[in-house]
Amino acid sequence: MRRVEELCRVAQNRGIPRYTGFLSDREQILAEAACHKASFEEFRFWGGYEGAERKVLCLEPADAWQEEPLAYLQMLAASGGEKLPGHRDYLGSILGLGLDRACLGDLLCDPKDAASCYAVVLADKQDFIASELTSAGKCPVRVSPCEQLPKHLYQGEERALKEATVSSLRADAVLAAMMHTSRTKAADYIAAGRVEINHLPLRAAHEPVYARDIFTVRGVGRYQLVEIGGKSRKDRVFISFFQY
Repeated sequence: MRRVEELCRVAQNRGIPRYTGFLSDREQILAEAACHKASFEEFRFWGGYEGAERKVLCLEPADAWQEEPLAYLQMLAASGGEKLPGHRDYLGSILGLGLDRACLGDLLCDPKDAASCYAVVLADKQDFIASELTSAGKCPVRVSPCEQLPKHLYQGEERALKEATVSSLRADAVLAAMMHTSRTKAADYIAAGRVEINHLPLRAAHEPVYARDIFTVRGVGRYQLVEIGGKSRKDRVFISFFQY
């Protein structure tokens, strides 16, 4: 947050755009709070496509020149009989070049071509990765820059917004409603250390939750609490959520 506040001051005082590396969901929440604390409102988050998970914070004062902080790569594997690389293989190989995780955004494997995977990267790292990345897993890989991502990678079916009612906004009650299970079972997941909220471990079942919180349940899936509504006649709270 201190780093973001410093970038806000530079952008504001010098009238030039400033950018972070790629941020996780949790880091984006903290970065947004830092921008508000610094009274800097001319910011946006961008991950290369609508719906991206990892995003760069773009601090762009009015009338400043515009830069494009991101670039795209296509990685094409030649298996030669070996198992084609997956998301983890590509991630490990790119980070193995000595790059920090903040240099790399989302990796999108092509559902129409098992040998092809696309990466969103910082613009100043595009040429380096394209020239240095030669393999992933046990497969040789050919990397080439591309102008944009194929739309079919991220324009899937729209997620349905689901609704439920809960007795309270405790973590176990909300998680149980989203998972369609009992509060006892949800509390067991929490006690076993299998639940994170906004990428931080959930320590206790009684912790309160808030709109926009993202729940990650290891081995089960992810959920986002989209909105908290009013109360029913039986004093239960209406919630709406997405299941990823």
